Amino acid sequence: MKYLEGKRFLNGLPLILAGPMLRRTEPGAVTVWVALKHPCQVRLQVLNTRHDGQQLADCVLQGQAKTTALGQHLYVVAVTARPVEETELACDRIYAYDLEFTPDLASSQQTVSLTAALRSEALPTATVSYFAHDKPTFVLPPSRLSDLKLVHGSCRKPHGAGFDALPLLDCLIEAAAGTHCERPHQLFLTGDQIYGDDVGDPLLWVATTLGDTLLGWEEALPVGRDNPEDIDYLTPKQLPAGKRSELATRKAGFTAGLDEKYEKVTSHFLSFGEYCAVYLLARSPACWPVALPAGRDVTEGREAIRRWDKDRRNMQQFVHTLWKVRRALANVPTYAIFDDHDVSDDWNLNQAWCLRVLGRPLGRRAVQNAMLAYTVFQAWGNTPWQFEAGQPGAALLEAAQQWSSAQGQDQQAAAAIATYLGLPPADPHTHLPQFVQDIQDLPQDGTEGKNIWVLRRSNRALTWHYTVRGACHEVLVLDTRTWRGYPDTRPIDPPMLLSPSAFKQQIAKPLSRSDGQSSPAATFVVAPTNVFGMKVLDWIQQWQLNHRKVFSADVGDSWNLNDRALATLLTTLFRYRQTIIVLSGDIHYSSAVRLSYQTSHSKPQATLVQLTSSAMKNEELLTQILHTRLKEWLMPEKSRRWVGWSPSPDRSVPDMAEQPAQPSEPPDWRCQLDWLRRQPAQPAEIDPNLFWLMPSQSGRSRSSLSLFWPRFWQGFKFWQARWFQEGQEVIGVNNVAMVRFQAKAPQNHDPNGEPGLAVQQDHYWFSSWRPIEVVRSRFETSLR
Repeated sequence: MKYLEGKRFLNGLPLILAGPMLRRTEPGAVTVWVALKHPCQVRLQVLNTRHDGQQLADCVLQGQAKTTALGQHLYVVAVTARPVEETELACDRIYAYDLEFTPDLASSQQTVSLTAALRSEALPTATVSYFAHDKPTFVLPPSRLSDLKLVHGSCRKPHGAGFDALPLLDCLIEAAAGTHCERPHQLFLTGDQIYGDDVGDPLLWVATTLGDTLLGWEEALPVGRDNPEDIDYLTPKQLPAGKRSELATRKAGFTAGLDEKYEKVTSHFLSFGEYCAVYLLARSPACWPVALPAGRDVTEGREAIRRWDKDRRNMQQFVHTLWKVRRALANVPTYAIFDDHDVSDDWNLNQAWCLRVLGRPLGRRAVQNAMLAYTVFQAWGNTPWQFEAGQPGAALLEAAQQWSSAQGQDQQAAAAIATYLGLPPADPHTHLPQFVQDIQDLPQDGTEGKNIWVLRRSNRALTWHYTVRGACHEVLVLDTRTWRGYPDTRPIDPPMLLSPSAFKQQIAKPLSRSDGQSSPAATFVVAPTNVFGMKVLDWIQQWQLNHRKVFSADVGDSWNLNDRALATLLTTLFRYRQTIIVLSGDIHYSSAVRLSYQTSHSKPQATLVQLTSSAMKNEELLTQILHTRLKEWLMPEKSRRWVGWSPSPDRSVPDMAEQPAQPSEPPDWRCQLDWLRRQPAQPAEIDPNLFWLMPSQSGRSRSSLSLFWPRFWQGFKFWQARWFQEGQEVIGVNNVAMVRFQAKAPQNHDPNGEPGLAVQQDHYWFSSWRPIEVVRSRFETSLR
């Protein structure tokens, strides 16, 4: 069985390959991203609505833009609409938007509507609307914090175990589509939106052909020999699914396959076409084949066939519910940031990884391809002003067009792409990536061992971090991958996830802005990697660091292993805000922790609440165990305490320690960390009719649990019992989370008698004790 190629395949595709995806949305500007199979002039209109969104009214914002050619049959654009007159959007009403496409083809100048552009013979009823007018809708964040609703999630792997939880967002929007204060207002994808390393064999089989077909050419990937200047070239089709382990590990230098984890990189993405294809396949059903073949039809060997068929089963429901994912992403403003798997596991983990991967031609090419795809498919909508004429993003898009039109042979365009992506130049003698000393952290006392190094980048490079502000809140989205501060000790030592200069640019500068506005009611920080994790994980990582096994469990992605970085993070945040809410993911389980912070001065106590939501589709046996009561019986999380010392003339950075026995001097601040307990699961406010969940041709009943609970555990009746599944510390199954606020009555000990505010994180997941039921679990804590 062969995946369709050529004109027959292309003619069967709708005009819209993925999208529309609602991106950065503000009172004076709305951006929508879309991927098309033809070049077009795209017009965006934002419309008023009446009767709770049911009736369209006048146009209030409009804009247009021309697509960028990534390939012969792949065109993308993020078009921004701005006010027609002086009126901006309000935060207490529902708006709709419409797109029109004018093909830039000699054979046709007829405008195509949004509805027509979505549909094809294979998708005759495709829609992205919850209303009869067939237009997507949205609402701005409210002016009152008690009405705000943010959704976040991470780690969505198509062949990961369990049901995909992202379609549940569509259910939440549908249930409240006509109520502006009840709809989700923003969605934050906090990392690992795709997996570049751990790729299912069937997904690579589709992505390779799809990528090459849409680009219209096959990329020549540089497969280096022992001499970096002596290079062979292979195309993606010459590197079939299930056969890339040795190449990814030895030739590209990727670390995901080390320590005998070869199965993690058997189908590692390498080409630009493959990375582009996976974004289309993760967001839209348009480019998927009608059915995936069985393993025996495409591969050989018992183990390869078994792995293929397992991945195929796990991907069935993922593909079947993509129509709900596309509709949800069209109807809520969506913001994203990368983590390591968006490129490859351990991306920029430490100096050793950078030297190992970026010093090899194939490794550097794959990283550049992944970052370019991230830029076009995700970053463009986060900060659309970076892609306007005269800005680095516009120059990057032009270079990408030139590189693709030359079928990857334009070296000058390739070098320009690397420059605008911020990739470090290679040393001409060693071919290794260049580092520079972080100028913000030069030692003040002449001592050694405190220097911090960062990857060299051009001052013309794009910035990946950004800030989103609403009427009552602000969100700082951190880039903890490309601005790491590497110590001048061992190459494997844990870095600062933000270098000193990055702390100033990404946190201090946006929090200290002096534009005359008062501080918002709530400050969120999106940190793709957790600030605080389980104590046992810290022990494991410290042991692995001591034994130089840093790539086994992401040793270096934890803030806890670098006291300098953690102390700097806390002191910087609390210097400007008394309350911080961190949104995080990465670790394949969900939790909530509360940190109380008290200085030795007269300032009131400050609070940091970390809300973690992971994974949307990647639950594992370990996380399923943590989900149960076994976790709190065997490894309960206890309160943890730290003390810290602020910078002084003889100490250029803050120091901290966890419960020192006899500190040499009184600490400047203290903090205590407590894990919150999740409330018992309740039926979710979602239509219990889940007809959409499973494909009818799968031959499985909706009550089948085999897709998300391992067969081993199904022999134990207590495993599926509700009392056993009601663990109190974490949620270890696929889920998506909504954050909201609730006013609380004043406490008796509050001298002012003022009402408090509690933050709630509701997780939506599929239960095991009833036939395919969606339930909701809640973490809650006061912010006072």
